[in-house]
Amino acid sequence: MLRDITLGQYYPGESFIHKLDPRIKILATFIYIIALFLVDTFIQYGWVLIFLGIIIAVSKVPLRFMLKGLKPLLIIIVLTFSINIFMTPGEVLYALGPLKITKEGVYQAFFMGSRLILLIIGSSVLTLTTKPINLTDGIEKLLNPFKKIGVPAHELAMMMTIALRFIPTLLEETDKIMKAQMARGADFESGNLFKRAKSLIPLLVPLFISAFRRAEELAMAMEARCYRGGENRTRMHEIAFQSKDIVAFIIVFLFLAIVLITNNL
Repeated sequence: MLRDITLGQYYPGESFIHKLDPRIKILATFIYIIALFLVDTFIQYGWVLIFLGIIIAVSKVPLRFMLKGLKPLLIIIVLTFSINIFMTPGEVLYALGPLKITKEGVYQAFFMGSRLILLIIGSSVLTLTTKPINLTDGIEKLLNPFKKIGVPAHELAMMMTIALRFIPTLLEETDKIMKAQMARGADFESGNLFKRAKSLIPLLVPLFISAFRRAEELAMAMEARCYRGGENRTRMHEIAFQSKDIVAFIIVFLFLAIVLITNNL
């Protein structure tokens, strides 16, 4: 299960999406999320699905790899679907004791479940096609205008990128700890959901110790390289907008326009 989490991972490639400016990809992701929360018809969801399918195909990241990231969140998706299908009032289609499935609930459950799935897959494209260092530079560049009001752009970008970068590392460490404790007789698979969750508590202490150790090693490595923050910091590769970035941004805006236009159909 832990190995199925793809958040924060980078999938190497040389596709058109991989080569885009990170600022464009970050802004495009925000526009995609905004558009996703505006859709409320089957036609609009169809356009979102077509757009996402094209992006995945162009990125050349295997669809199976992206769908694998849904497995750890399957409980949340099912819970969201169940809450909407049983808690939405309206025309009753089927009654199972106090629980009632309504026509409006079916539509709401479908839309909310689809929205959550498309949100997870669409957002993962950003981290899967962008190197952590490029993601840091992109976030910092976008936050630079806010420096005038005291926003620490570089520090915020660095913290967010380190957090994303260390998610796969901590998951791998958790997997190793689980295997070590299973070799000593620990059981993480049997029992109901609450019993399995309780069995994971002994993992917390060694996991926290490992996280603090890695944080200390990272701090020492940064100090050894004379890291002093974003002031007067130079980069080997400066990011710059190119023609393909402008084309990609126009395409994303056309997608948003189509979603808004079809809202009235």
